Amino acid sequence: MKRPGLIFLIILLSGLVTALAATAQQAGKVYRIGYLSLGSPSDGVSPQFRDTLRQLGYVEGQNLLIESRFADAKVDELPRLAADLIQRKVDLIVTIGTPTTQAAKDATTTIPIVMGGSADPVEHGLVVSLARPGGNITGVTHSPGPQLAAKGIELLKEAVPKISHVGVLWDSSGIHEGLSLQEQQRAAPTLGINLLAIDAKTLPELTAALSQMKRDRVDGLFVFPNFINGKHAQLILDFASTNRLSTMFQETWWVEKGGLMSYYTNWDRLRERAAVFVDKILKGANPGEIPIEQPTKFDLVISVKTAKMLGLTIPQSLLLRADQVMQ
Repeated sequence: MKRPGLIFLIILLSGLVTALAATAQQAGKVYRIGYLSLGSPSDGVSPQFRDTLRQLGYVEGQNLLIESRFADAKVDELPRLAADLIQRKVDLIVTIGTPTTQAAKDATTTIPIVMGGSADPVEHGLVVSLARPGGNITGVTHSPGPQLAAKGIELLKEAVPKISHVGVLWDSSGIHEGLSLQEQQRAAPTLGINLLAIDAKTLPELTAALSQMKRDRVDGLFVFPNFINGKHAQLILDFASTNRLSTMFQETWWVEKGGLMSYYTNWDRLRERAAVFVDKILKGANPGEIPIEQPTKFDLVISVKTAKMLGLTIPQSLLLRADQVMQ
């Protein structure tokens, strides 16, 4: 007859062996992540996203593979690219931008989707709520709402009080840009600004838009952060410089390359947060139960160097509020 103590020891050892086997199996798992972007292949996977995953213990080539797909500003390519990722049997899909999230949502209802920066997902019908998104989508948004674009116009006017005619480069294929433009159009009259908003989804349309703005003698330019504008950034910056336009962007790198100002969410932080969501899901969390995060911090960046080139003096009160002043 076996003694009770021996039976307990056998049960304990059995449980320990099972736990160790499960841990070893998990440690040997190679996760396959899909990364879907409307950007250019030359953009590559966000280094901030990669670095954060590395800090969380994921090493590419060992326990992680990233399958990246880039639509190169061609929205109609996204469904095919999303379907390709699913065929690759990825464990989850990270989406960069609202159209990519929509394409991934249309392609699968079971594979988890992590937004690495999207417009309001409730407003666009991607999830049922931010607190409990339900379904297979979670992640981070890049804006608390369309009013942020109106704030950009307001800051531009504060920096350059004399401007009165501002051109806006936007892309109607991004639904959130239309809503943001509406907010700008509501705010413009109280600021003493006339807006010339031109929809540009292709290079010929962008070139035509810039020509029209030159004919209409705009003295300011607001550029939405869509992929067509990003792809042809140098064309836009050269146009602004040649025509001595005061510019407002929603990504800091535009200011680093010669723009006057930017005001928006820090995109690098969004990619870092997306990696944290990926880690949670790979460790077993249900995406439908992970609250979606909205940004609460917005960076105002001003280039004093560009201001001097334009013959402008930025008010000291605005410079003191800036998160970064480039000399």
